[in-house]
Formats: sequence, C-alpha cells, structure tokens
Amino acid sequence: MASETAGGTTLEVLRRLESGPRGLTETEAAARLLTHGENTLPERRTPSWPRRCAHALRDPFTAVLLCLGLVSAAVASWGTAVVILALVAVSCVLRASGEHRADRSMAALRELVAGTATVLRRDTADEPPRPREVPVTELVPGDVLRLGPGDLVPADVRLLRARGLTVHQAALTGESAPVDKRAVEGPAGSGAADDSPLCFQGSTVATGSGTAVVVATGDGTRFAAAHRQPAGHREGGAFDRSVHGISWMLIRFMLLTPPLVLMANAALRGRGLETLPFAVAVAVGLTPEMLPVIVTTCLARGAALLARSHGVIVKRLPALHDLGAVDVLCVDKTGTLTQDRPVVERALDPAGRDDPEVLRWAAVGAWWTLQLAELPAPDALDESLLEAAGPVGEEYDGVDAVPFDPVRRFSTAVVRGSLGRHTVVVTGAAEAVAERCTTGPGERDRLLALAAREADSGLRVLAVATADRPAGAPGADPRGLTFLGLVTFRDALAPTAAEALRGLADRGVTVKVLTGDHPATAARACRELGLDPGEVRTAAQPADPEAAGEATVVARCTPQDKARIVTALRAAGHTVGFLGDGVNDVAALRAADVGLAPRSAVGVARESADVVLAEKDLTAIGHAITAGRHASGNIASYLRVTLSSNLGNVVAMLAAGLLLPFLPMLPAQVLAQNLCFDAAQLAFAHDRPGAAALRGPAVLRPRSFLRFVTGFGLLNAVADLATFAVLAFALDGPDAVDDEAVFHSAWFTENLLTQALVMLLLRTGRRDEGSSAPGPVGLAAAGLAAVGLLLPPSPLGTALGMTALPAAYYLLPAVVLGLYALALTAARARHRRRQP
Repeated sequence: MASETAGGTTLEVLRRLESGPRGLTETEAAARLLTHGENTLPERRTPSWPRRCAHALRDPFTAVLLCLGLVSAAVASWGTAVVILALVAVSCVLRASGEHRADRSMAALRELVAGTATVLRRDTADEPPRPREVPVTELVPGDVLRLGPGDLVPADVRLLRARGLTVHQAALTGESAPVDKRAVEGPAGSGAADDSPLCFQGSTVATGSGTAVVVATGDGTRFAAAHRQPAGHREGGAFDRSVHGISWMLIRFMLLTPPLVLMANAALRGRGLETLPFAVAVAVGLTPEMLPVIVTTCLARGAALLARSHGVIVKRLPALHDLGAVDVLCVDKTGTLTQDRPVVERALDPAGRDDPEVLRWAAVGAWWTLQLAELPAPDALDESLLEAAGPVGEEYDGVDAVPFDPVRRFSTAVVRGSLGRHTVVVTGAAEAVAERCTTGPGERDRLLALAAREADSGLRVLAVATADRPAGAPGADPRGLTFLGLVTFRDALAPTAAEALRGLADRGVTVKVLTGDHPATAARACRELGLDPGEVRTAAQPADPEAAGEATVVARCTPQDKARIVTALRAAGHTVGFLGDGVNDVAALRAADVGLAPRSAVGVARESADVVLAEKDLTAIGHAITAGRHASGNIASYLRVTLSSNLGNVVAMLAAGLLLPFLPMLPAQVLAQNLCFDAAQLAFAHDRPGAAALRGPAVLRPRSFLRFVTGFGLLNAVADLATFAVLAFALDGPDAVDDEAVFHSAWFTENLLTQALVMLLLRTGRRDEGSSAPGPVGLAAAGLAAVGLLLPPSPLGTALGMTALPAAYYLLPAVVLGLYALALTAARARHRRRQP
C-alpha cells in the first residue's frame, strides 16, 4: 500500500524503493513490471450466462410463474405447463442479454481510459536520465515522473521537487478547490488524501509542476482500495419496490383461488379433484403471465434506443424504470450547472466603480507570469483574464515573475516602466494583497469589506495592486503597494443547463444541488440558470438530514452528507436520482434509487452507477428520463388492462362454476384464451404513451393499482355475468342449459371481444395524442377480436371442444358488449377526473 511504502523521509522512501532522483533503467523497469504487474485497477468479474438467468428468477412474478408451471405439470396440464415455462425462459434470456450488452459497453468505455506519463529512465546505469513517454500501464514503483498542469496523476507518488504545485483531488475527497502539495522532508504516509508530499492516483494537477517517485501502482494504490470496497447490500429501487408490492398482492389472490374453487365445487356441485386442472387454469388466468416479458422488452428497447441515439448506457434494466419514476435529481454544481472555467464579471476600483485599468494590469501580470515563470499553460483565472483583456503583452517588457504560491496566496510580475524604473504587478487573494499595500487599517478594512461583499454575492475575487520601483529592486515579496482594485469572476454556465433545467421542471423533476462550494457561489449559478435556490443551507447547519433535503441548494457537502441527504429523500417517499463522477460520490450513487455517472467519471464511480452518460449533461438525463417514462407508461398500460380483465374473468368463472351444472370453460379453452390475450398484449411493448404519461413521474403504486383493478375488474365481471344470463335464457332458461359446446363457444368469443375492447379503452397511447393511426395496440386488439370470432367454428376450435354459433347468438352478446363499452368509457372518464 502507498501508506506503507511512502512512510518516512524522502531519502528513506527512495532507499526502500531501490531508486533515486535519476529514476530506473529500462532493465530494472521491465523486471519490476513482471514482479508488480501492470498499473491497472482490478477488473470486476462479470457473471456468467447461467448466473444471469438464475438471477432473473429472483423477480417475484417470474418465480410465481415458475411455480405455477411446475404445479400445472404436476396435475398433468401439460399445455399450460409448457406455455408458462416457455414464458419464464424467454423473460430470463431477454433480461440476461440486456445486461450482457451493458457490460460489453462498459468494457469498451474502460478501453477509452488510456494514457501516457513522462518518466525519467536510462538505457544503462551510467547514462544520464532522459524523459520519455511510457504507457500508464507500464509504470512501476521506483519510477521517477514529471507532473505538469492538466496531468492526471497515474499512480500514488511521493514528491521529490515541487514548484507551486496544486492538485484537484475531488475524485477522492470531493474538495472543489485545488489542494497545495509540497515536497516536504518530514515523515508522511498516514494515508490521508491531504498528505502534502503525497499525490494519489486519480488526482489532476491544477497548477505548478513537480517531480515525484512512484510508490504504489495497480492494486496497491489508494484508489484501488476504494475500488475494492464491498458494494454492500443495495436497497431496491422504485421499480423493485413497486413490482414487489403488486406481485405480493396478486400472489395472495392466486394462492387463495385454487382452494376456493375446489371447496366451492365440492360443496355445491359435488365435484372433487377433477376440478383441480380448472382451478389451476383459473389461477393462471389471474396471473399476468406476460409481465416479465413485457417489462424486459420495454426496458431493453428503451435502453437500446438510448445507447444508439444519445450514448447513454443502462447497466441495470430496472434502472430505466427508476429513471422514469425520478421526481428528485441531485447534482453537483461544477461540471453540471457550470463549466469548470471562470469568466470575468467586472473590474472594480477601490470605490467599487467599474475600472478597465484594473483588468488591464491584472492581465499584464498574468501574461508575464506565464512567459517568465516557466509555466506550460495559464491557470483558469489567468486564462480568463487574458481572454477578457485581449492582447496586452506587447505594451511592456517583462523582467521577472514569481507564480502563484498557495502559501503566499499571490503572484508577482515585474515589467519595465519609464527609464530606470520597473512596475511590480501583484495579483492574489484580497487579504494577502491588502496587507502589502500602503493603506491605513480603516481603509484596509473597507477594501476587505468590498471584497467580502462581492464574494458573498457568489463571485470569486482577485485583488490587484502595483508599485513603481527603481530597476533592480527586489519584487519577490513586495511591500508598499498601491491597491488598484478587484477583478471578479463568475462560473461559466454550462451552455445547455438552463434549457435542461426547464425541461426537467416540465417533467415534474425537482433538481437539488449538493455541492462542496461556497453557498453564495452555488446560489448565484442557480439564479442565473433560472433555478430558484430558495434558502441556501450548508450541510453543517441542520442536524437532521431531512431538513437539508428540503433545501434546493446544500453547500459545503462532504461525501457522507450527500449520501445522508439522498437516503433521507428516499425515506420521505421520493424517487431519487444522483449524478456523480468521483470516488467521493460512490456512497451517494449507491444510496440513490438510480445512480448516474458520465463516461469521464473515475472507474469506481462508473462501476457503481446504474446509468452511464456520454457527457456530464442534464440534457442527456432528460432524454433518459423520457425513455424511462415511455417504457413505464407501456408497462402501466399493460398492467391496467391485464389485471382488470383477468380479475373480471376470474370472478365470472368462479360465479359461473357455482351456478352452472358444468364447468363454464374447459381448461384447454382457458389456456387458449390466455394465449391469445397474452400474444395480443405483446403490442404494449411497442406502443407510444400519450403526452400525459411523460409529464410526471411514472410510479407503479400498488394501492392505486388495486383500486383501479378492483373497480374495472368488477365492471368486467358484470359484463361477463350479463353474457352468461343472456346465453342461459337463449338456451331456454337457466335450468335447461345443456348445450355446453355452444355456451363455451359463445363465452370464448365474448371474452376475447371484451378483452380487445379493454385494450383499446384503458391504454394510454396514440389515442391521447389525437392520431388517427391505429398503432400497434389497435392492430393487436383487432387481431384478437378476429380470433375470437373465427376460432370457434374452425377445426382448431372443434379440437378444443367448441362449435360454430348460430347467427342469432351473436346479436344479444353484441348488445351486452355495446352497453359494456359505454359503461367502460364513462368509468374511465370519471377515473381521470379524480386523478390528481
């Protein structure tokens, strides 16, 4: 581990590594590569196909179907058993194949994370070291490498030399500001991410330069330790909770149905175990057999479309439904709402008035610091100054420069002024610059108050001061400066953020900003994007995370704060999405219903996320939420139709079984009817939900579904019982019903026509959008009606015990069907009026 190897002084570390400031020879590096292995993170093992399929059986409905299939086989109902087991197999294969595609996409993303590092190596021990670029995977302990601005720290390293070196280590700690790193000689190695002489894999150099020795690679890095942390038990998302609730509600019905049928027939009709196949068929009829197939197909199609159109990879198929149900989205500020780049807002004189001269002198200092201090590139503030001020370098001749030092907190540039005179330009933190100016305490306090006021409004502040000195006077740590004023910076807004936030609000998604930045900075960015920050809180303010979760912006968040707030939001009944990209975000990614990470995120964050985005962009999240609601809308339509229709049929069958002297439908006919209805309902996987289904979170609420299913199911049962009555009287009264084949055929036809009608009237698809095209569900309903009319008189109908119906027998059920359509339309309109 890095903490063990890097402990002690620099000399002790080099001795322990058997290295030196000149680095390793190529022969030594090759030998160590064989010993330590490549500098790569440990691969996570992907499950095999059998394991994936077995995991799919944990779905409650799939497990129930498997049990029903085995029970059907036990009672020799082979047709039912074969169909049910085939549906189970199809569902498992579809889910396993979708997850396999996601894993392949993730493997391709890992291949994109490749790079090189600049190391000092020698061909032989006697030759001087030469810098050379080697693949990051070939780094070994003892290698000496060079770091510059923008470099990704490729391994855990101990600094040998550093000049103005600061690193971004938000991927490890969540700190938004760069952290100072120094090549101190004292002992180090506590393992803390802020150890001054240590830089850890996954950090990025912000400013300055340094030379360091590699102390740990591959499995031995601190980053790998975080990568290896056990995922722990992750609570189910919104999809798992809702499906489990509906599943157990139906399981109770299914467990009660066969005993009730057996006992009722034995008590009232004297029929015993011969009704067991019929009882099992009724239980199967209550089960939405196609649910696993419909769910997997809808989610797989949505995931494939997202990957193809927007580069969004859904690693866990149920996460797509969870996205559709998201009503709270937690994001960071930097990189999501704003770019990681400041923009000059204003240049102010000491009185707070606009003064372009302040900006010009700040840009002169930035230009000559870049030219003379041997920095390879300007930092973010200098780059913003030069862009705002335009070309300023030709106005003066540079003499000397000292780059920004995190300890002194200012930079210095010296340029030639009038004959024999030099101008010293100092830029930096307001406190550090003001204390070096020739101002009294009262004036200094006024200047610092001006800087504090600008900072409290959410701006970053850079103080500017100058001094006229004789040529040759020292300027490294100047005193006696004249305070020129302040340059303020705001965060550059992400170009698509404002529109994306409006789109999310239109979809009923509340965006919460959890950031480590200053509260005022976060609030200002939100206001500029049109997002009302309300009362901005810091994570340390409320003792209760639920109170923090009520705020739109929570600043100064630690990784633990983010996870606690996400957990509190879920406990309050919200479906929460979390967008993160660093090691510090892993806990919150796992705590959310659905974790999202951009492709550029660190590996452990991508592995922990459920959805991987092409870019860290809210627009892509909007597309993913729409795709999730699209899939969820189709699943909800299927559940509404099948559960209400199935419940009505079961109630009617139970009543008819007790009132009629024969079974209302033979087990084979029940199976044929279920097969026809199930085949037609595959169209729901290809339907297009209406606009209303996309405007709000798509949540499958068991209680709401129970009320819907009970109401419309009983209405369906009334229509079926009315059909029984009509058929009974048509066959010369209820006590004279003796033509079983005619009764079975008539009810088979009426039942399929009723189910086709329910498919059309209870779905939420193109009909809501005013389209005249029938759509997939309309075509499927027409096909189902045609089967209901044509199957009984066919040879297959004869084999199933049905017969052709006289023409007169179509008229009375048609009247019942028309009345049922009117009642269904009225009930649907009343239900929609009562919806919130």
